[in-house]
Amino acid sequence: MRAATAATASARAAVAENPRFSPMLVEALKDLAEAKRDAGQFDESLSLYKEAIDKAVAGTMEVDVLAHLRTGLATLLDGLGREEEALPVYEQAIKDLGAMQPPDAVTAGQLRNNLAMNYKRMSKFALAEQHYLAAIEGLEGALGRDTEDVSSLYNNLGGLYYAAGFPDQAKEMFIEAMEIRLRLLGPDHPDVAQSHCNLGTVHYELGDNAAAQQSYEQSLRILESHIKDEAASYEAVGLDYVAMLGAIHEDGKAAAFQNRMNNVLARHRGE
Repeated sequence: MRAATAATASARAAVAENPRFSPMLVEALKDLAEAKRDAGQFDESLSLYKEAIDKAVAGTMEVDVLAHLRTGLATLLDGLGREEEALPVYEQAIKDLGAMQPPDAVTAGQLRNNLAMNYKRMSKFALAEQHYLAAIEGLEGALGRDTEDVSSLYNNLGGLYYAAGFPDQAKEMFIEAMEIRLRLLGPDHPDVAQSHCNLGTVHYELGDNAAAQQSYEQSLRILESHIKDEAASYEAVGLDYVAMLGAIHEDGKAAAFQNRMNNVLARHRGE
């Protein structure tokens, strides 16, 4: 923090004597903004990011400089729960990243994912879908299909379709995510368990109770085998499974699993 503060003061003095040192000041402001952010001094960090962007724009600096500054500002605003302010900064950062030579499709895809999540929370489903699809296209082109980032995007897009009331499309996306995860991670990874759980939810929504039970049971089997690290997820999925069994009048099966889950969690907690 002291070094970044001193560098910023030195850069300000240099620019006061000769404006050609403006790029040095922009870089110093960015470094200080990051240091303030990491120290939890968020208001000061926001102010420094905005000052750096203003000076970079005024100095017609390279687009990659603006892309990185706007990425930092957008993610900070988002993390502070100031989504409405973050949205236009995200949008401009994505444009900047696309204008770079070569374009930074990976960072743009990550920002599009964040932006889509915000639009989903605001029930702006069409905008969220647009950004998820663009992120998938960009990341598949840059990284290939079988990556964890791409599988997460398919999973998130499935969640969007489910929230928007399109369970058939949600099912397709959840299957895409799970197939990638199976190839990358194998059948017994907790992320695969999440995909099984998501499919259980959508199968139930579509009225396929047998498939829903099977998906939930596969998810729970995987999570139980990772109970040391996945106890919270195991319990959450287990409660959803019990609720579903109750809704379809499988009371005996629900009671049997509830007893098993209680025993598994008790052993895990050393009770």
